[in-house]
Amino acid sequence: YPRRHTPKTQLSEFNLTEIEAMLGSSTKVLFVRDPFQRLISTFMQGMKDSSTSFSSFVQNVLDSGQHNASVDWKPLVSLCRPCLVQYDYVVMFGFLRQELGHLLQQIGLPTNTILPEFTDTQVQWTYSWLSEQMFSELSPQQKKQLSHFYHWDLAAFPFSSSFLTD
Repeated sequence: YPRRHTPKTQLSEFNLTEIEAMLGSSTKVLFVRDPFQRLISTFMQGMKDSSTSFSSFVQNVLDSGQHNASVDWKPLVSLCRPCLVQYDYVVMFGFLRQELGHLLQQIGLPTNTILPEFTDTQVQWTYSWLSEQMFSELSPQQKKQLSHFYHWDLAAFPFSSSFLTD
């Protein structure tokens, strides 16, 4: 459907027949990341512009609610609709290097395709330590509210080591 394709075209701009045709003829890949790590990443990226504490940032996220949430921290389930879209592959942050070669081979790209250098596996230990530090700054109520905020993400994807898992 290139006639209506622009970099910002969203699936919702197509009618149901077009959506079914596109989804049926495409390889659908979903890249996911622990929601708490997404929050930390968003917070760290915004630190250069703000002196807000992580706890205050989290409170702002919780106060905004899911419907008004930024795409940076909105629950993945509401962004990607994994219950409606049958993804062919779900790739988790921390496994990009291992999974992407397999994925490229499955979709028919040459096995000698040069992949970029991925650092997600190397930074996993940093995020583990950082998550522990940031999580300790939150009140018990904020921890509970965040777990509720990301309940469906935690149920849909195997984030077994997430600090938000009850």
